[in-house]
Amino acid sequence: QLQLVESGGGLVQYGGSLRLSCLASGSFFNNYIIGWFRQAPGKVREGVSCISGSGITTNYTDFVKGRFTVSRDNARNTVYLQMNSLKPEDSGVYYCAAVQGFAQAVLTGDALLPTHMTMWGKGTLVTVSS
Repeated sequence: QLQLVESGGGLVQYGGSLRLSCLASGSFFNNYIIGWFRQAPGKVREGVSCISGSGITTNYTDFVKGRFTVSRDNARNTVYLQMNSLKPEDSGVYYCAAVQGFAQAVLTGDALLPTHMTMWGKGTLVTVSS
């Protein structure tokens, strides 16, 4: 089991950047796929990006491709989400989540589905002003 804590959210202007961090406590961090999800007010939670345990395999939802980059530092038990060229529609609470598994789930996009993940952080708020 992992406990996940997100940080790095805040208020940023249109076109700006933020880097979110997801710090995990627990063992065998590199056995876990980590996903980033977001939820805007009144909307369902949606997948943003995911990364395999090794960090080699990544996937992104279409609306962030080319703008967001996910990475991980297994020595620090941390996953990052670098967000560039932010838009107001990127606003919401960003969550990281984890599931034990192989890279296949990242490749297929299964790890972009909230129902696929088994452990969740409490989220960090991102607000992009126009």
